[in-house]
Amino acid sequence: MSSNSRIAWPELPAEAWRDTYATLHLWTQIVGKIRLTKSPWLNHSWHVTLYVTPRGLTTSPVPDGTRTFQIDFDFIDHRLRISTSDGVHRHFPLPGHSVASFHSAIMEALAELGISVAIDEMPNELPDPIRFSQDTAHASYDPDAAGRLLQILVNSDRVLKQFRTGFLGKASPVHFFWGSFDLAVTRFSGRRAPRHPGGVPNLPDAVAHEAYSHEVSSAGFWPGSGAIDYPAFYSYAYPEPAGFRTAKVRPDAAFFSEAVGEFILPYDDVRKADDPDKALLDFLNSTYEAAANAAKWDREALECDPGRPGVVRQV
Repeated sequence: MSSNSRIAWPELPAEAWRDTYATLHLWTQIVGKIRLTKSPWLNHSWHVTLYVTPRGLTTSPVPDGTRTFQIDFDFIDHRLRISTSDGVHRHFPLPGHSVASFHSAIMEALAELGISVAIDEMPNELPDPIRFSQDTAHASYDPDAAGRLLQILVNSDRVLKQFRTGFLGKASPVHFFWGSFDLAVTRFSGRRAPRHPGGVPNLPDAVAHEAYSHEVSSAGFWPGSGAIDYPAFYSYAYPEPAGFRTAKVRPDAAFFSEAVGEFILPYDDVRKADDPDKALLDFLNSTYEAAANAAKWDREALECDPGRPGVVRQV
């Protein structure tokens, strides 16, 4: 990893790492689908997500009969690691793999560990999908770009976890959704939401219906694509209440994107800020407040002071 990629908030030029991004996105879908296939359904698809580690992304423990296994992306040594609760493991390097050869390598490693699994090989939430076992077109892995992404995920995860401490109501963990390749945290008002219309590319409508069964304010980090073709932090509300998109939010660089229906704060504006943590927390707090105020959430009942290390919350 280069010295620049070890900076807390490094540059991540979209064009320079586009091919690596596309390949990594598909690799995480393979790993995420392994977790999905072996895990009982948890509300809002929380059973499928990955989590940030100091070295990359992990499934966390996945059940396999009476034992468990875990799959880890290591973006420092640039390896894929599989470990089991009975003390055996397999690993292989990430560079040099296409999506097809990655799929073959991970399935072979799981079989050697006695883990039987078959996944749906069609990518989700992506246009023009190719079956994982047939995709030799996506075969890029730039270790420096992966290292830069790691630092952004580690620090975004840290700030999102701090933001999460200021909420008493139901809230998701800070977790990574491989369908859209974003790191997210979601707060819930406690009220049911109208049925989601579905229509997400290559995603069953039933999954969207269940994911958005309740009213939410959600925020996170996304490397970007389509109308927002650059790394950015985002925040949205579902259902979107009247007045949400016209609310004044912080910092000044944040704006509501009509194209994606979300507030957007370009990553570069956080990276270049005098205090990146403050800039990001301002965005998270002000966009949540915009959603909660517009939808008339019971903020007094749902909120609390942000958590501090070693200090018990006063009740």
